Amino acid sequence: MTEATTARLDEWAKKQTAAEDLIPLVGRLYRNNDVLLTLFGRSLQGKSVTGMIKAHRYARHFLGEELDIETTLEVVRALADLDLGPARIDLGRLIVKLNEQSAPTAEFLAAELDSVIGSDSEDGVRDVVLYGFGRIGRLLARILIDRAGGTGMRLRAIVVRKGGENDIVKRASLLRRDSVHGKFDGSIVVDEENSTILANGTLIQVIYSDDPSQVDYTAYGINDAIIVDNTGKWRDEEGLSKHLQSKGASKVLLTAPGKGDIKNIVFGVNDSDITDADTILSAASCTTNAITPVLKALNDRFGVRNGHVETVHSFTNDQNLIDNFHKGSRRGRAAGLNMVLTETGAAKAVAKALPELKGKLSGNAIRVPTPNVSMAILNLNLESATTVDELNAFLRETSMNSPLRNQVDYVASPELVSTDLVGSKRAGVVDGLATIVDEDRVVVYVWYDNEFGYSCQVIRCVAEMADIDTPAFPEVTEAVVETEVEPEVAPV
Repeated sequence: MTEATTARLDEWAKKQTAAEDLIPLVGRLYRNNDVLLTLFGRSLQGKSVTGMIKAHRYARHFLGEELDIETTLEVVRALADLDLGPARIDLGRLIVKLNEQSAPTAEFLAAELDSVIGSDSEDGVRDVVLYGFGRIGRLLARILIDRAGGTGMRLRAIVVRKGGENDIVKRASLLRRDSVHGKFDGSIVVDEENSTILANGTLIQVIYSDDPSQVDYTAYGINDAIIVDNTGKWRDEEGLSKHLQSKGASKVLLTAPGKGDIKNIVFGVNDSDITDADTILSAASCTTNAITPVLKALNDRFGVRNGHVETVHSFTNDQNLIDNFHKGSRRGRAAGLNMVLTETGAAKAVAKALPELKGKLSGNAIRVPTPNVSMAILNLNLESATTVDELNAFLRETSMNSPLRNQVDYVASPELVSTDLVGSKRAGVVDGLATIVDEDRVVVYVWYDNEFGYSCQVIRCVAEMADIDTPAFPEVTEAVVETEVEPEVAPV
């Protein structure tokens, strides 16, 4: 074995040791202090040893070099010694700031996090009910169960129509196993007699009802609940207000585009429109959530004259497995065998969250034979000319150091395909290597996990409706810093 090979093996062993020490600290800060640690937007919660090392390798994408995991361990140990309250802390950006200031670690952290040292979580925990338990409902359940460490939201119940014998067992099985997102990480216990599912210590009441106005949530100890309607059956104020007729329900969030005067919220773009007086809101659609943050960033920086949005969207449950009658055009053809040209209202819906783009965008959609992860192709005419390098540098910086960093991600891998984006927590992921620029005409490709990424946006809306304010560090300004960088390929 050569000396160089021995050195590389020793270096890997050091990284493994640091990762093994880091994992329990990350877990304890999350469970005991409600502190979520990320690395340039990637959550470190629940990471394996290898996953932790890969997260630090991914930092090359932003820094040009791998982030030293032993430095991260030193910072996290210092954080664990502080009496922190609820917070989201991006360790990557925090370490960059620490290095710039060249201050002692403990002193720097005490000053940077002063506002949450010694603070506690809010005493009140908001009850959340999932009305409907399909693809989005089950992913929302997974997220809420995972965040049940004092984040101010508590999943109390799911409401469904009874599907027959062994209904609750079958629903628990669908929560436990998922062909796209993998198995549930933890324990699930079903109590058929009491109609409950115990998932990682979260007791979920299963309520059977065909009418959202006839559920007495208070009978199950549920009060002042936010009802998340995942059915899509009611999309206007008249239909959704039925939920508010039930005892114990106080607010409703629709996981589909709302009709009429219902506010369509794309978190990160117009969530400031949410007020305490709002009782019915919509979280818009997965596609609207994917493209609107990117469009806002581009419009703010370059100006968008007009454009066309084409979505290449995974098939959904409203399509047929084999050719059969369907009320919609073309959607009756076999979803697993065909590309299906169909319509999307996402381009026009952008204007509900971003009024300055009203009338500027057209849109269409192609459903394709994949079960998850979609792509939006933004073909735009800008007010000002740019270059590929400038545009990509701006979007990469947006993904790291802007108020939209939790919505917009950026990748530049030559090997990336759709399945690599399963589980992405961002609303949309810009593929930098696909960007096309011809002066003021640009084409930007945006991937999105139309199930999980969207569900993360929904949870952010629920937290806002529950008036849960978790500060993020380091703080960012409204303006995105522009940087001149050479084009690069990020590690796979």
